[in-house]
Amino acid sequence: MPDKEKILDIIGENFNTTRRLRTTSPRIKKDGDNVGVTYPGRDGETRVLDVTAIWPKDATALRRFQVPHVAHAVRTKNVDYLTWVIRSQIDAGANIIDLCVDEISVNPDERHDCMRWLVPVAQGIADVTYAIDSSDPNTVLAGLEKYDVSKSRPAINSVNLEEGRQVLIEIAGKYNALLFANASGRESMPQDAEQRVANLAQIMELMDKSNVPMTDRYLDPLAFPVGAGSEFSLHYLDAVKEIRKRYPDVHIFGGHSNTSFGLPQRKIVNNAFIVLAILAGCDTLMIDPIMNPPQAYVEFRLAADVLLNKDEFAMRYISYFRS
Repeated sequence: MPDKEKILDIIGENFNTTRRLRTTSPRIKKDGDNVGVTYPGRDGETRVLDVTAIWPKDATALRRFQVPHVAHAVRTKNVDYLTWVIRSQIDAGANIIDLCVDEISVNPDERHDCMRWLVPVAQGIADVTYAIDSSDPNTVLAGLEKYDVSKSRPAINSVNLEEGRQVLIEIAGKYNALLFANASGRESMPQDAEQRVANLAQIMELMDKSNVPMTDRYLDPLAFPVGAGSEFSLHYLDAVKEIRKRYPDVHIFGGHSNTSFGLPQRKIVNNAFIVLAILAGCDTLMIDPIMNPPQAYVEFRLAADVLLNKDEFAMRYISYFRS
């Protein structure tokens, strides 16, 4: 039976050293003086990531503490836990896994060493595309230098107009990497849809000069938390519509989970925003695929294309489900 056609790219965002768990999470397990984070092993048995060493002993500190479980697993080189972080996203439907270790250390050399260690480990877990994600281009380069391109193409997350970031365009060409670009300006974040589009248009011109293939470009207009500004989601969606109109062949994505930050029942807000983003023109989602399983969005896009007369006689829809 042939593989099903890819309808959406799904970027799993959960491998980020900023990820934290509340101390009240049901995944926290205490056994005497020992504290751990539970997770399911590949054999179905419950396993525990020991976080006793970083658990605050002082009650005041504990009230403010959140468990940096991904960072701790990276620091302690707990490959079993990292395997679960990666495989659980792939099992949920992600085909690109974002790798970010920026919070491991303020020391750039330590971040570089960490990324050099992590990339081969991740590629040993699964042969998907990994997006090397960092605010530091040299950390990105450190990861690419260890990337085995015989297993998959790498991706770079991300280039923008900030000083020093454009070097990533040349690096993408050298390593045959997919290139993510975001709408950040040279000195500040974009304030509306127009600034998002204008900033990305400048990045598109730079990518044109470097002959980056259109289908290797992933544009991110930047989604901000709607709890901080009621117009922020419209800024993003309006920018997506305009970018899709101007550049029909590029991929458009965003940190779609960002919009719900600080709100209760984040899954509900994420779900609504993702659906609106697909209708606006996104063909790529950067999400927590465990919280918001992507299969529902794949099926939504197929059905929406039929109803909006983008899939004549529902041929793509029928072919997908028959396969």
